[in-house]
Amino acid sequence: MPNRRPLLIIYLIVFVNLLGFGIIIPLLPLYADHLGASPLAVGLLFAAYSVCQLFAAPVLGGLSDRHGRRPVLLFSLLGTVISFGLLALANSLWLLFVARIVDGLSGGNISTARAYISDVTEEKDRARAYGMIGAAFGLGFIFGPALGGVLGRISFAAPALAATILAAIALALTWIGLPETNRATTAARPSPWRELPGLLARPVLGRLLLIDLLYWISFAVYETTFALFAKVRFGFGISQVGYVLAGVGVVGAIVQGGLIGLIVRRISEKRALVGGLLLAAAGLATAAMARTVPFFIAALVPAAVGAAVSSPALIALISHAGDRDEQGRVQGVGSALESLGRTVGPVWGNGVLGWLSEGAAYLSAALVLFVVAMFALTLRPRARNVPAE
Repeated sequence: MPNRRPLLIIYLIVFVNLLGFGIIIPLLPLYADHLGASPLAVGLLFAAYSVCQLFAAPVLGGLSDRHGRRPVLLFSLLGTVISFGLLALANSLWLLFVARIVDGLSGGNISTARAYISDVTEEKDRARAYGMIGAAFGLGFIFGPALGGVLGRISFAAPALAATILAAIALALTWIGLPETNRATTAARPSPWRELPGLLARPVLGRLLLIDLLYWISFAVYETTFALFAKVRFGFGISQVGYVLAGVGVVGAIVQGGLIGLIVRRISEKRALVGGLLLAAAGLATAAMARTVPFFIAALVPAAVGAAVSSPALIALISHAGDRDEQGRVQGVGSALESLGRTVGPVWGNGVLGWLSEGAAYLSAALVLFVVAMFALTLRPRARNVPAE
């Protein structure tokens, strides 16, 4: 049985941290638009964070293998506090970019949280444990966007200030209550980027990491164009965007908090991944064609369910493909590819939205998810408790 105390603390930290991030999601695109940014500039604003995290996350993952998870979590949360504080003070587009760069360079908390979970759980329990992290994400996206929508009525700075306070709470919780679980290991190396070619060359792990990259490119298109999509097509402001995203968060939290373990036991992680990808693709394609608000919201339900099922299944499959003493590095590389996807996706999605149409952005993401699902069908995951290739 896993030690429940550190797991509960990790879930609480992720929830508080994502609550702050959820506040920012409906705010940032419309904040940048208010400051005169084009759709492409909005995409570059999201990409600035991700490209910094692209280089920082695998390094932080490797450091967590060598020196422990706790100090890396503390460093990343401190960066989040500083970045949200800068966002609250921003009165120009360049300061928004500075805030996102600071957060990206320190943003290794999710990969480290995943590695932390691998330290305290057995392989058979990881899909459910990762699902609970997804549920913490979901809860953050229930209350965060809703709170951002409410505070956005006051000013653009108010949601960012609230996010600063919440990130500081997460930092305090980590400092006071989170024990170290990782034993120092020589498996981690000074530059985890050197491990990337070797990890990609593994027959199973390499394919899973490629799927991870394409999944996050598509998801980033959906996530970072949502506010502008809803503004252009339906005239939404910060409050409406926040409330709809909160509803999407409810769906994700229900699936990942209560159903993902049952789904995986019944149909396997691979089938959960394929089915989730197909469902998400169908939801995004339908949303792209929606011309009324009720139809649009209804289309978001299968998209949210599909993402809630496929993401923890994919993370668990990646975890099973790596050895125990390399989990920080494996999850760090996975997070780096996620950051690469979050770099490409916003530029692609917002560029398509500005040059073609908001519907074209969602349709292109749906097409990629469908192709990824077909690729995932060819996977032959290794048996659990078998060393990686």
